Amino acid sequence: MKYLITGLGNFGEEYANTRHNIGFLVLDALAEASNISFQDRRYGLVATCRYRARTCILLKPTTYMNLSGRAVNYWLQKEKIPVENLFVIVDDLALPFGTIRIRPKGGDGGHNGLYNISQVLGRQDYARLRFGIGGDFSKGKQVDFVLGELDSEEKRILPQRIDKVIASIQSFVTLGIERTMNLHNNK
Repeated sequence: MKYLITGLGNFGEEYANTRHNIGFLVLDALAEASNISFQDRRYGLVATCRYRARTCILLKPTTYMNLSGRAVNYWLQKEKIPVENLFVIVDDLALPFGTIRIRPKGGDGGHNGLYNISQVLGRQDYARLRFGIGGDFSKGKQVDFVLGELDSEEKRILPQRIDKVIASIQSFVTLGIERTMNLHNNK
């Protein structure tokens, strides 16, 4: 069985350690733990790993956040992966930093990457993991906050939370979305 694990972020060194790139940071950690590396392919950086007889295609779209749907759709089609086996990792302003919310479907919640994926796929019933980045910013400073670098406390907490997300990915590909939600959503 094949799965497409997509981490959303913005491509480019200036975005590398920003809150908006949580999806990329998670996939980088998973690739490192799996001793694999990303290759520059069409619409994204792509790596393949195996976990318990399942093939996971890791995708970091290079289309920029707001056009992520193009990359997701291309790799679903190319690898003949059903939408039921898509898992998208995104940042979420509405959740405290490090909080994890896994859902089998839903709206975009104002996230432009999810919005574009839903528009391109023509559906919203694909699994997603929202990683809380908090909302500690002044009025009118949302973009600066989201595209800002992680602070020292966030950097301290991040590795342990990324390990939790990786465990969620492994659970998704072996146990399915319902059991993964029960096991890994923050209570």
